[in-house]
Amino acid sequence: MSKLPSVSTTIFTVMSKMANDFGAINLAQGFPNFPIDERLNDFMRIESDSLIHQYAPMSGSLNLRKAIAKINSVSYSKNYNPDTEILVTAGATQAIFTAIQAIVHYGDEVLQLDPSYDCYEPAVILAGGKSIRVNLDENFRPDWNQIFDAVTEKTRLFIMNNPQNPAGSLWSQTDYDQLVQLCEKYPNLLLLSDEVYEFIYFEKKFISLKEIETLRERSLIVSSFGKTFHVTGWKVGYIIAPEKWMIELKKVHQFLVFSVHHGAQEALAKYSTIADFQEIRKLYQRKRDLFQNAMLTSRFELMPSEGSFFQMARYTAISHQKDTDFVQELVRNHGVATIPVSAFYENPPEQQLIRFCFAKDDATLLAAAERLCFV
Repeated sequence: MSKLPSVSTTIFTVMSKMANDFGAINLAQGFPNFPIDERLNDFMRIESDSLIHQYAPMSGSLNLRKAIAKINSVSYSKNYNPDTEILVTAGATQAIFTAIQAIVHYGDEVLQLDPSYDCYEPAVILAGGKSIRVNLDENFRPDWNQIFDAVTEKTRLFIMNNPQNPAGSLWSQTDYDQLVQLCEKYPNLLLLSDEVYEFIYFEKKFISLKEIETLRERSLIVSSFGKTFHVTGWKVGYIIAPEKWMIELKKVHQFLVFSVHHGAQEALAKYSTIADFQEIRKLYQRKRDLFQNAMLTSRFELMPSEGSFFQMARYTAISHQKDTDFVQELVRNHGVATIPVSAFYENPPEQQLIRFCFAKDDATLLAAAERLCFV
């Protein structure tokens, strides 16, 4: 009997395969298709030539852990101990899986907000927990009345995602004020914040859970060099957590992957000291704006995109099909692959939304928009 009976091939794999089968432009899966910074390439070449081909330390390269600590000191004025509070992982998904396996016990409830990334619930199920899913409100903000109603003494973990995928929305200070109240009511509740797009935000400032000092001792925070430096195939992420919980995370991590690609870690450690995080933010804002402007004459209604590299769009003026049917028609008849937003829900509302990824080169975005304007 399957331990994940309701899990099948992910929608991202399905839509990317359809894109290949029909020769469509792939704005579905969230991976960039443009070159990385040549300086990062150079650092990787240097590391490859320096014979760093054996296991890295289990917790991650000390150079990279120190670099992560420096990034967070500069970005958030928060200090983390590289030895006891930082763990380098094989991508953010492994960090999330590791945290859930380490924290969640049989019968524990785990709260997540839909639409949500598809790796959360399977990890909860494999840990023997029960996933409690609460929909964001119509503006894709946390619905705190529903959240307070959903949390009980059985709730072990609250999974947050900010900037939000697929909505591109950001948490406000008011949201964090509500979260503090929730944690005061439930002192044993732990927080897992998926912040892989933390450096990709636009007009509105991103607020990290790291900045909420009163919640520090219960916060496990995940990020991704793959997303930040558009090297998703390198699969290097990290998690920051208090030492008490990091001890438990490392117990799982050492038997899951043990360590992460050594050369990539050393290259990222060097590059992060010269990387301009504001330029990364500006790069993606320019791509978002380019795509939005190119779509002005289309019949799609573009939703606000405050962060991440995703743009949601409503297609009510075009069709009343289910989003799962509409995206297949887009691929077959118009040559553009996207993601149906209902795939991110347990109980999707009737909203006819699809998600575009704008982490593509300009030519790809303009070519896709030209096709979409004729839908």
